Amino acid sequence: MHKYLLLIIAVLLVFMLESGKTKPVKVFLIGDSTMADKEPVDETPERGWGMVLPSFFNDKVVIENHARNGRSTKTFMAEGRWDFVINRIGEGDYVFIQFGHNDEVATKSSYTTEAEFEANFRKMVVDVRSKGANPILCTSVARRKFDSVGNLVDTHPVYPAIIRKVATDMRVPLIDMKTMSEKVLQKYGVEASKKLFMHVEPGIWKKHPNGKIDDTHFVDVGALEMAKLAVQGIKELNIKALKKNLLKPDKVKLKYTIPVQGIEKIKPIEK
Repeated sequence: MHKYLLLIIAVLLVFMLESGKTKPVKVFLIGDSTMADKEPVDETPERGWGMVLPSFFNDKVVIENHARNGRSTKTFMAEGRWDFVINRIGEGDYVFIQFGHNDEVATKSSYTTEAEFEANFRKMVVDVRSKGANPILCTSVARRKFDSVGNLVDTHPVYPAIIRKVATDMRVPLIDMKTMSEKVLQKYGVEASKKLFMHVEPGIWKKHPNGKIDDTHFVDVGALEMAKLAVQGIKELNIKALKKNLLKPDKVKLKYTIPVQGIEKIKPIEK
């Protein structure tokens, strides 16, 4: 009888210890190439800001990056990526949504009209909330484009305003990545801002043997600058579950997201 009592106590102690463990905070990132994972990391210097976001958090925050190159709200849904994400989201999770780069270009197959863009964002908000999770909307990050006198040119004049409207109408937290990133690029200036983007010399990277000049996509330093803006937004919105797990600035070290299992099985739409 004594042995059985000890066994029961041991089982209860294990149960109490397990139940007392803090559940990790889950973050899902939904968006386009400016946020997406880039692979293989040893063959290209290109990085999305979502890819480096884990650099700012302790291990109590788990980040899944579902953002993908070339996707708009329309193609992300059409490929089944949105359904894939929604089936993984649980109560209390956080879902950052950033689209616009590919939605707004009328010559692309990913083009989404303004009305469709708004409807898609509204649907995403409703879907996330139906799971008991927390949507956070993000406007598009700025491209590096300066005029002849060194002023940054607005290359996203329409679609970010739609995101802001949805955020206001549906009372969704908003991180205005566009406005904040414009200030960052203007501060760096015409020449210094090049180091944030894919200005790649020939003969260094396997995927870019001839070099590359790309003022939309980031290298590590640029991705980290953009991720800092998302972190700034988290602080300003006072999202406590995320804010309390941020690392102190001197503890931040470059860290990438871990690819999501099963995401590679989703077939892209043929162009």
